[in-house]
Amino acid sequence: MQQQSFRFFVPTVVHFGWNAVADTGRVVREWGTRCLIVTTSRIYHQTPLIREIQEQLRGYHVASEVFDGIIPNPTVDVLEQGVAVARTFQPDVILGVGGGSSMDAAKAVALGATHAGSVWDYRLGGEKAIDHPVIPVITVGTTAGTGSQISPVSVLTHSGIHSKHAIVDVKLCPKAAIVDPALTVTVPPRVTAATGFDVFAHAFESTIHSRRSPFTDILAREALTLVVRYLPRAVMNGNDREAREAMARADTLAGICITNAGTTLPHGIAMAIGGHAPHVMHGEALASVYPEVMKFSWASAPQAFARLYDIMADPDESSGLTVEAKAQKVSGEIESFLTKIGLRCTLKTLGVEAGSLPGIIEDTFHLPDYQANPKQPTVEDVNRLVYASFRG
Repeated sequence: MQQQSFRFFVPTVVHFGWNAVADTGRVVREWGTRCLIVTTSRIYHQTPLIREIQEQLRGYHVASEVFDGIIPNPTVDVLEQGVAVARTFQPDVILGVGGGSSMDAAKAVALGATHAGSVWDYRLGGEKAIDHPVIPVITVGTTAGTGSQISPVSVLTHSGIHSKHAIVDVKLCPKAAIVDPALTVTVPPRVTAATGFDVFAHAFESTIHSRRSPFTDILAREALTLVVRYLPRAVMNGNDREAREAMARADTLAGICITNAGTTLPHGIAMAIGGHAPHVMHGEALASVYPEVMKFSWASAPQAFARLYDIMADPDESSGLTVEAKAQKVSGEIESFLTKIGLRCTLKTLGVEAGSLPGIIEDTFHLPDYQANPKQPTVEDVNRLVYASFRG
């Protein structure tokens, strides 16, 4: 057996299960007595979730304040508003409630309230580094798709320069994640599909990442198996409890994978798309580019691509195929899967303007994801991939 050295860690305590959200007050109380809740206006005003959580907090003698200004693809301006609220309220724990945007924002607010300058300064390649602890973050996820409940990543958008970037540091890992499948039951089919495909992408890209390990491979294989089997069911019937629970498990497993390995070229392109077309959900952006990127990358990691084919394809179809044949055919399986979950799309059908494509191509290289891809692309490669993903 080939010897390999690697590092693996899961810094977040996961509280998983139906009605796990009922334990939020106790979990928060373990970390502080003044809690800033970071969420969206829709969750705060159109659902009872935040008020129920605040009632729990009162029962544990925890004071709370709500910042409900989070939007999809949260901008630096929005995050700085949250930082201002935090500096006034002075919390000793921050609770992110919602999808990836809310949980990412909670991390950024925890950072901004404890470090000088703009949160934008702390992005990958930015001017500043996180050099001391941030306010402890707890997460309550309401979608199954971003892995943010457990990851060290906070994604943010600078609307002034149309750039979507990421802050990445282990100090941002949430102290605890409350993963309750019941909170995902009302998620609409399109959002279920988009967030679910993000789980798929997290899991698969960790298997071809330069920092992959046997541990991440095991977790990724389980996550991919769950997504392939259960995401179509969750899209078709949001009340399918078995499917919702399976996707919540897959999301958390894939989040552990990217915490320890990371993402590759598809995520780099999708992040650039989000910066120039913030109306596009991250999972939609991934879906638009995945078939082309798979065709580009498979020959440089045939074993990993072949294993994915075995997970996705009918066993009768894969019998007798070589590793290379399976790897080459996996892009077709991706296209079929995207069609099944109603997410087969192009950049054009997503409403991305042709004039923004050069900026998307350039910004793909502002994040390190492309460097971890098994086949590192040139500018010409990304140009071809993006334009092919635009036309379909």
